[in-house]
Amino acid sequence: MSAGTPDTDGIRVTPYEPSHREAIARLILSIQRDEFGFDITLEQQPDLSSIPAFYQRGAGNFWVALAGDSVIGTIALTDIGANQVALRKMFVAASHRGAELGIAARLLDVALRWASQHAVKGVLLGTTEKFRAAHRFYEKHGFTQVAKTTLPSSFPLMAADTRFYRLDLAQPTHD
Repeated sequence: MSAGTPDTDGIRVTPYEPSHREAIARLILSIQRDEFGFDITLEQQPDLSSIPAFYQRGAGNFWVALAGDSVIGTIALTDIGANQVALRKMFVAASHRGAELGIAARLLDVALRWASQHAVKGVLLGTTEKFRAAHRFYEKHGFTQVAKTTLPSSFPLMAADTRFYRLDLAQPTHD
């Protein structure tokens, strides 16, 4: 599926546009606070108020999954230098989760294809112990758990992050 093109189920993944900002904030905050009980506000996540400046630079970008005009998922990559990116803001609405729908896998696929096209060699991410389904998802998609001490100093650590993963991307060969 190409970015921005609807799949057979009407879900499409497209790069961030300013018109998505409020819906993104609502989705992410509801998952963080209502589902997982994190005491976090929008003000504590300044990246969500300046998505283009924070994510859409270098090898980074930010995507949304849309069902019609409704934001049902997000994923972002932020360029951390040395041909590496940090995967951030991977969220899917509870109503659209599960392997049978594949929304998270579509979001990840779009982000990883983008990363490969931008000469990224490594994708790093931090998550919390509470996101057990996320651990299984990342491991199923080739990520391996790494120690916090192995992360580059440019990695954007979040206070809630206690578990870290890395995916090494194969680079295309040029004959």
